[in-house]
Amino acid sequence: MYYKEQLDKERIPTHVAIIMDGNGRWAKQRGRERSYGHQVGAETVHVIAEEAARLGVKYLTLYTFSTENWHRPSNEVASLMALLFDSIEEETFMKNNISFRVIGEIDKLPTHVQERLNACVEHTSRNNGMCLVLALSYSSHWEITRAAYLLAQEVQEGHITPDQITDDMIAKHLTTSFMPDPDLLIRTGGELRLSNYLLWQCAYSELYFCDTYWPDFREEELHKAIYDYQRRERRFGKTSEQIN
Repeated sequence: MYYKEQLDKERIPTHVAIIMDGNGRWAKQRGRERSYGHQVGAETVHVIAEEAARLGVKYLTLYTFSTENWHRPSNEVASLMALLFDSIEEETFMKNNISFRVIGEIDKLPTHVQERLNACVEHTSRNNGMCLVLALSYSSHWEITRAAYLLAQEVQEGHITPDQITDDMIAKHLTTSFMPDPDLLIRTGGELRLSNYLLWQCAYSELYFCDTYWPDFREEELHKAIYDYQRRERRFGKTSEQIN
């Protein structure tokens, strides 16, 4: 069955988040260096971004490089930074009316990478189609700690009192405050964990895990994930009777 033909075009998830896992293992199976897997995985990013935009997804957030990834071998980190610099294709974004954003500790990235990212954010800011968000040097622990720090500053400066702090206020101090929480989170590569990714935001996201390594995750795999999502009943703590 072709999953795309089975999709309800009126129920496409607004925000899809993806943990792109399996690049290194995919390359190892082929007797290649891990960097080759990352290179092919970068090509998959463009394929999935374009297809998500065609389907009507409004936000696509990709876990590109975690805070913990800084602990990988220095040659792999350097290779990833070089690949990140080379794989930012503004032409693809402009052609597909995609705007580009970045979340994470961007100031930890090499200066030339930061400049490339910032330029792409600026140049695509007027596009009003899908928003592609890269999570770079990102972790939920860092993000939530940062939000707590910012709120503590506001309390100290007398702008708010501790009893005024709400869930919504915390959410507004997260780096993802410009977009809704993910409806669907996809993880490729066979692992069954969130790996410090969008922990606050994914409180009620539908989770989809698959064994496919990211370089092999193509359009039909995305269609399958969305088809699975559409077959679920999202209750957000309520009963079926309350939502139907």
